[in-house]
Amino acid sequence: MSNEPPKQNTPPEVENILSDLVRIQSVNPPGGEIGVAQYLKRLFDNFDIPNEIIEPETGRASFIANLGEGERKLLYLSHADVVPSSDGWDFPPFSGEIKNGFVYGRGAIDCKGLVAIEASAVIQLAQTVQLNGKLIFAATADEEVGGAMGAGILSAKYPEKIMADFAINEGDEPLVVKGRTYHCLSIGEKGPAWMKLTARGVSSHGSVPMLEHNAVVKMARVINGLARYRPHTVLTEETQRLLQTIARLDGINDVITEDNVDEVLEKFSDKAILPYLSAITRMTISPDVIQGGVKTNIVPDSCEAQVDIRILPGQSWEYVINELKEILGDVKVEQIQYHMPSFSSADCKYYGLVEETLKEFVGDAPILQTICTGATDSRYLREMGIPSYGISAMTLNVDKALSDSVHGKNEKIDIASLHLKTDFLVKLAKKYLSD
Repeated sequence: MSNEPPKQNTPPEVENILSDLVRIQSVNPPGGEIGVAQYLKRLFDNFDIPNEIIEPETGRASFIANLGEGERKLLYLSHADVVPSSDGWDFPPFSGEIKNGFVYGRGAIDCKGLVAIEASAVIQLAQTVQLNGKLIFAATADEEVGGAMGAGILSAKYPEKIMADFAINEGDEPLVVKGRTYHCLSIGEKGPAWMKLTARGVSSHGSVPMLEHNAVVKMARVINGLARYRPHTVLTEETQRLLQTIARLDGINDVITEDNVDEVLEKFSDKAILPYLSAITRMTISPDVIQGGVKTNIVPDSCEAQVDIRILPGQSWEYVINELKEILGDVKVEQIQYHMPSFSSADCKYYGLVEETLKEFVGDAPILQTICTGATDSRYLREMGIPSYGISAMTLNVDKALSDSVHGKNEKIDIASLHLKTDFLVKLAKKYLSD
């Protein structure tokens, strides 16, 4: 099956673009985003939209396109890489199959769905509107492991190519409160403070074990300590506003404080949102990889673990180390990835325009200002002074199984959602760059 875009003047449907993108296996690591960039270049060349590929290392490529000219600038950002797929899927992870109102495959939601949506919006605008400003579309490499080879390179070496008044990027899925769907605009995100731990021991015969010298046993004690650790609750202004809004929608009138946040959360009617709400009120720790030992009858002299830690504003790498020093003991600690949390103001005309436009498509219900528990490339934009707001690619008919499939099994997205968000981005660009 070919990944070539159609050679015609009629814009392809967004679901067909996504299907093609899913079949291009840009799994990171190692990346290989060049396949996505080349596909997008062929597609945009077909509609005479100026574009270029930035490839800092062989195979690691970001795609940038521009539409229109003028003082006003709007950036549509997304990323071209995806996480690996595990065993146990109900369908081939990279099939890109279109059936029963869905597009199936890894990246359908995170984040090739948004790549397809933004690409489709730009192509539609190129066919129908003369913009009085510049719309920039960037599908970047490397987001899934920190973004250094993608948005990091662009912001450091080519800032003029992505500089804009504000940006739209990926964000949180809608939340359901008492059976009603509320759409979200992500205004900030926690910071990753990933660490690699190494425990050392003394190798010996497994039939005469000295457990105090067993590196796996040492690491197990650390992992158990991390599992038992209870972080302090922290309510930023943004988090408290979000929690109070959801509580009000749920008929809960308590004033939420750092002292009672867990007590109030237990009153929420929809328990499915509690893990998210808990995660945005404290540092989180998740030991996700552990490797140690070479043979059943050899006491291991080394064991390694990788721990996913996410921090809130006011917290830092030094804070993490100080909090966990008694648990970590004498294991070696190395920093894998670290970025400070980042936020964009919701009290500005850009956020107001985005919110106003989104409501035209999802109704007058409150738009929730959310904080992403995961990291995105928006942090690079915020460091450049570009306000960045995140949207998901989800329709009004929210299915929790869809959001659970992000970085999980059986990832798919409904076609109605793809069209909804495409129309939203077309309308937003028209409002800001042509009205």
